[in-house]
Amino acid sequence: MKVDLLIIGGGISGAGIALEAAKRGVKALLVEREDFAWGTSSRSSKLVHGGLRYLKQGALHLTWESVRERDQLLRDAPGLVEPMPFAMAHNPGAKPGRATLQAGLMLYDLLAGRRTRGYADAAQMQWLVPGLPALSGASLYEDATTDDARLTLRVLQEAQSLGTVVRNRTELLALRRDATGQVIGASLRGPDGFSQDIECRCAIAATGAYLGELAAQTGLPAPKIRPLRGSHLLLPLWRLPLSRAVAWSHADDGRPVFAYPWQGALLVGTTDLDHPDLSLAPRITAPEQDYLLRALNQAFPQAGLSARDIRSTWAGVRPVLDSGAGVDPSKESREHLVLAHQGLVAISGGKLTTFRRMAREALAKARPWLPMLGPETGPGILLPAAAGAGIPARLSGRFGARATEVLAQGRQPLWGQTLTGELRHSLQHEQVHHLDDLLLRRTRLGLLASDFGRSLLPALQPHCQQLLGWDAARFEQECQRYLALMHDQHKAL
Repeated sequence: MKVDLLIIGGGISGAGIALEAAKRGVKALLVEREDFAWGTSSRSSKLVHGGLRYLKQGALHLTWESVRERDQLLRDAPGLVEPMPFAMAHNPGAKPGRATLQAGLMLYDLLAGRRTRGYADAAQMQWLVPGLPALSGASLYEDATTDDARLTLRVLQEAQSLGTVVRNRTELLALRRDATGQVIGASLRGPDGFSQDIECRCAIAATGAYLGELAAQTGLPAPKIRPLRGSHLLLPLWRLPLSRAVAWSHADDGRPVFAYPWQGALLVGTTDLDHPDLSLAPRITAPEQDYLLRALNQAFPQAGLSARDIRSTWAGVRPVLDSGAGVDPSKESREHLVLAHQGLVAISGGKLTTFRRMAREALAKARPWLPMLGPETGPGILLPAAAGAGIPARLSGRFGARATEVLAQGRQPLWGQTLTGELRHSLQHEQVHHLDDLLLRRTRLGLLASDFGRSLLPALQPHCQQLLGWDAARFEQECQRYLALMHDQHKAL
């Protein structure tokens, strides 16, 4: 196989590079060692945001890039990237005060080119967010939320529609180089265990927090990464029925925390702790769980929330560039960095919202080896989605131009808003190898449904047997594997 570009990593950064390259005439192959969006791209806070707290750090350019990309994604993917109103309560003696926060929100709006900020007094807040102490009112603003895994999968789908080949469960064994050290190809091992050599002009590594591991394997001079773990809780929405996001400062340490409605549940986040051992799968710790529950009960003292209320948890590892200054994790920059050396480009750092801008910078570094690389295309990030009567925005957002095909596969609800057609489409077209691929990333039923969706497993069996060729023994093996993984990485403690 011969391609122009090999992309290593199937998270949102790699997917963004694949789509941007395909739009600009580059023939690419993307490989992912685990599953698409297996790492941070399915374990984030699910926010598409400008980063209000980056203003405090003086990172105006990062905020400007982020709010512009946020708004473009809102235009490109309604139903997948959705506006989320926020409220930050003010109480006597608490920081930041109303004047300070309103000044920051004014700058936030100026950078975005539109106004979303507002203010609600104490009486209005009892209607907007019942139970939240806001004796001095609250500042209001808007950001956005998404399903991070489905966003990654939609970007990959669109790259495929333009000719990119994508493969999960495919490992990079080695890069092949010529006598001068220039990258000219790679040896890969696919899910069937067989190896394949491919030719390429250059490679881009988008492996997030695992860049150091790849750099050691390939001889790339890479920056020092400081992996930071962010943990989250998911609770039934009826336990704290918010209609908007609420952000506040934790009473213990002043860190920003938040809670908001997400896919019919309540999402609570997040921590920011060092995770130095990348051989250990990220999972919430008991102190982190207690920290987030304390935050909830500080903001909503009448709710009486406890570990018994938690439906599921997850933790993701952020690939943050290490300043070397020994600062608190939350004070490290969320900038990204792109390096190039002998036909190998590496990108790390950054955030979900700015994946397209990161992709463009990576391709700019790769331009010496990609003479066919065309100019940047227009402002749109995603391709047009299917539209028309009868196509729910939720489906057109998640599946783009293929939403009509998904509906044709089955309109019957499987659980909540998830349709049987989504399940069958994923089994046929999205390289599902294990049940966790299906329940944690193609759908989010493993996190949203009680007991990790155990009661749904019998309904999945005939679809997996028909479309994946699993017999009863294989399905039972997958069920045991899936439930063990969920109890290990996603249970409440």
